[in-house]
Amino acid sequence: MLKVLVAILTLAAAGFAQAQASAPASAPVSSAAKKELVAKLLQLLQPAVASMAQQLAQQPAVQLQQAAAGALQRVPADRREALARDIEADLRKYVEEAVPIARDKAVKLAPLTIGPLLEERFSEDDLRQVAAILESPANRKFQQQFPDMQRALGEKLVAESGPEIEVKLRALNQSVTRRLSAAAPATGGASAPAPAAAPKPPAKPASKPAAKP
Repeated sequence: MLKVLVAILTLAAAGFAQAQASAPASAPVSSAAKKELVAKLLQLLQPAVASMAQQLAQQPAVQLQQAAAGALQRVPADRREALARDIEADLRKYVEEAVPIARDKAVKLAPLTIGPLLEERFSEDDLRQVAAILESPANRKFQQQFPDMQRALGEKLVAESGPEIEVKLRALNQSVTRRLSAAAPATGGASAPAPAAAPKPPAKPASKPAAKP
């Protein structure tokens, strides 16, 4: 069931990114039963939430890796392989340190961001059907609303983990630049890659044009 839910969430984030989120109705009266359903659904969503956070944290490292690959081609062949290993180790160290930070904060922030949206926009019956992975209108509604939830979590995650991630990125950029500069030949040194950018929150879904009658 969990794998199916993660697959649905992945499709929702990619396939429904351009879908217009339906306007929320008046906030329904919350209840203990509804809060339990929201908590259960948040538990099921943890793998998808952690995956989103991991992608955000890894994104700048991937960009830097691509830039470094081009710069490595201008390094003398006899030093290229060792330098590539050192840069790979730097990238791996960054990922090993940054991903847990982003993942842990995402799991903690999910109840504060996704939780209220679930409680506001879904009834108890909706939540039961989504948790059971039923082929239902409620499940389609959940897929439509997921970009809003992802964006809300992403914005909060970037705001709260940004300073810590920035420190890791600066250290990574400096290390890669220093290695490339040290390996530069006497004439025509290797160009340093552009600094990696900090993670950005997911973009707001674009609205679809209104359907013609």
